[in-house]
Amino acid sequence: MEHTHEDHNDMMPLYCPVIGDHVPDQEFEIYHNEDIKKVKLSDYRGKWLILFFYPADFTFVCPTELEEMANAYPEFQKLNTEVISISTDTVFAHKAWHDNSEAIKKISFPMAADPTGNLCHMMGTYIDDEGLSLRGTFIIDPEGVLKAYEIHDNSIGRSAKELLRKIQAAQFVKEHPGLVCPASWEPGKDTLKPGLDLVGKI
Repeated sequence: MEHTHEDHNDMMPLYCPVIGDHVPDQEFEIYHNEDIKKVKLSDYRGKWLILFFYPADFTFVCPTELEEMANAYPEFQKLNTEVISISTDTVFAHKAWHDNSEAIKKISFPMAADPTGNLCHMMGTYIDDEGLSLRGTFIIDPEGVLKAYEIHDNSIGRSAKELLRKIQAAQFVKEHPGLVCPASWEPGKDTLKPGLDLVGKI
């Protein structure tokens, strides 16, 4: 059963992110490959999905994060992973930013528009008194199940390299039931098989 809460305006119940839950479907607009179209989260079933929330276009920390994600995007694609960046800007603002910023021109993944704040509210990143999103990153598996997330203060930038590592770890444990990835695990390093024989020996 999915977990819900009521927001401050007593609107309809909203999803509250809980690891292991199926993330509810949601429709939204994206700017992608010089086109604007509507999509749903369910359109990405069969792939790993990263929802990459950020506060606003034409800002300061955001382009550094998004440029890093754009540079790493081919590595995510090799891992059957789609990246969707999301802010409360419109698709037209995304297009203008993409056309005018050298950093943002590098982006080839979908840029989602959430001017109503529906996606941000759903995932718990919305800042009510600003109409913006916190920096939130959500990893969703091919069946639509939430596997990991983090939410930052907007003054703290994220690491595409660490996000790539998390995807690799999430995929490894999904493909190898019974094994777990220790701290800073990377592909090729040793994993662990939990059991009484390990208690007190790590």
